[in-house]
Amino acid sequence: MKQDVLVSSLAKKPVQGQKKKPASAQEDLVWRLEHLESQMQKLSELVRDHAEDVDRLVRIVAEDRNAIRQQLLRKHHEQVRVRKHLRASNSKVGLDL
Repeated sequence: MKQDVLVSSLAKKPVQGQKKKPASAQEDLVWRLEHLESQMQKLSELVRDHAEDVDRLVRIVAEDRNAIRQQLLRKHHEQVRVRKHLRASNSKVGLDL
């Protein structure tokens, strides 16, 4: 019961920066429409910002993935060169005996 009173009293207080609703039904309808349009505009901006952030993250991940792939490829080529050199040196030692 106490919570209901508290919630109802909080709900009656207008949020700071928020306009009070007009008295007549027609004014109320216009106010609601303007409020919805404002909310839609804010939502559109947030969605656009989110999409730009996702695009940036995708680019960053792709660049990192490419850099890691190149590092692994260089490491693999180095290992192949070492194995080839070891094979060549082992075969020369076997021929010298």
